[in-house]
Amino acid sequence: MLEILYQDENLIAINKPHGLLVHRSSIAADAEEFALQLLRDQIGKKVNPAHRIDRKTGGVLLFAFDKPTEIAMQQAFMENRVKKKYLAVLRGYTPDAEEIDYPLRKENGTLQDALTRYVTLQRAELDVPFGSHPTSRYSLVEAVPQTGRMHQLRKHFAHIFHPIIGDRTHGCNKQNKFFKETWEMETMLLHASQLAFTHPVTEEEIMIKAPLQEEFKRVTKLMGWEDKLKGCN
Repeated sequence: MLEILYQDENLIAINKPHGLLVHRSSIAADAEEFALQLLRDQIGKKVNPAHRIDRKTGGVLLFAFDKPTEIAMQQAFMENRVKKKYLAVLRGYTPDAEEIDYPLRKENGTLQDALTRYVTLQRAELDVPFGSHPTSRYSLVEAVPQTGRMHQLRKHFAHIFHPIIGDRTHGCNKQNKFFKETWEMETMLLHASQLAFTHPVTEEEIMIKAPLQEEFKRVTKLMGWEDKLKGCN
């Protein structure tokens, strides 16, 4: 059963598990389950995605029940009128706060402006050797993308040499292997924690928060962040 975070006559939001595709895709022929179909079957109503999040990203995923609401919300996302927050576990110690202003290239080669702001919430140094280092260092950050480019956070954190743990495409293969072998953890540690927007029908201010899922929580416990995260989760 999918965890429903919000529901009214026009919209419904779930806490999407890591690894679940939003809908069928030709680039992921191995997938047999999809959030759209699972939610439709669970509530007995047709739904349409109002936006997308990566397959390996967990957290808030918003759907619309009707076409006008779907179009209105998609437009709001395109115009950056939806405020998004993410939690991510990164390699190394990040600065207290930083703005990443780095253009990203589309598949057709066109460069697009891309801006991400983040703050560091916690840091951890584990007494576990990694490579030539006697310990392993990690940071928990809250990221607020100011633009909505494909894989923006994943690419931006890789650009500043603090890749997201578990990101196979843009991340650090050595760290991903280390997490798999040491803690049997393959989840990409990126969580869509919050959406805030003006409801397209009622014009109410809506804020939807998603609690962390089990694998992410297991890592926060491992890092000693569990108690300090209660206000964010």
